[in-house]
Amino acid sequence: MRVLIAEDDIETARFLERGLEELGHTATLVSEGEDALHAAATCEFDAIVLDRMLPGLSGLDVLRRLRAAKVRAPVLLLTALGGITDRVEGLEAGADDYLVKPFAFAELTARLNALLRRPPLSDVVTRFEVGDVTLDLLRRDVTRGGKAVHLQPREFALLEQLMRHAGRVVTRTMLLELVWGYHFDPQTNIVESHLSRLRSKLRDAGGDDPIETVRGAGYRMRASG
Repeated sequence: MRVLIAEDDIETARFLERGLEELGHTATLVSEGEDALHAAATCEFDAIVLDRMLPGLSGLDVLRRLRAAKVRAPVLLLTALGGITDRVEGLEAGADDYLVKPFAFAELTARLNALLRRPPLSDVVTRFEVGDVTLDLLRRDVTRGGKAVHLQPREFALLEQLMRHAGRVVTRTMLLELVWGYHFDPQTNIVESHLSRLRSKLRDAGGDDPIETVRGAGYRMRASG
């Protein structure tokens, strides 16, 4: 594993370098924001450990510029700022994970290994097309026959799961777990009511209902209505 370590505390940086190299990895050290940006943009790394508070360009500025430049190496943001707002800000800037100082080296390496187990971005499906219905996860939009379909977040999540499993039955239990995170039946018609609104909006965009109710089993997205 080739790791870029952007950390201005030389003791911490050397500790990380030594630990990673003992595990058979290759570590490159930089201590300033501009150097981190240049190294990450010009060399290929398997992962980046990025201190949030670097001299010159901050870690967040480096991160935003790397993502804008389409650098996709997974980034573990390393920082002493551990508040919820700080974590959210770091993740929204493009970090893949967040580790608060002081930290255990074993946890850092476990987190890096977890990041490397994720599929490459090019292998992640972000757009689904079933019949004349298109759902784009990055743009967060849905169209039918080229006409925009405006969905609420739960409706969007329901349609995403049906399109991911197009042609196959998705059970009510699966939808409760995948869309609402329920691992039990709340004994309500929450699935049915949201599906009813979703179906109505899809029909309003033109065409028949593309969602089939499979009696006693669940629901299935059809390629044509």
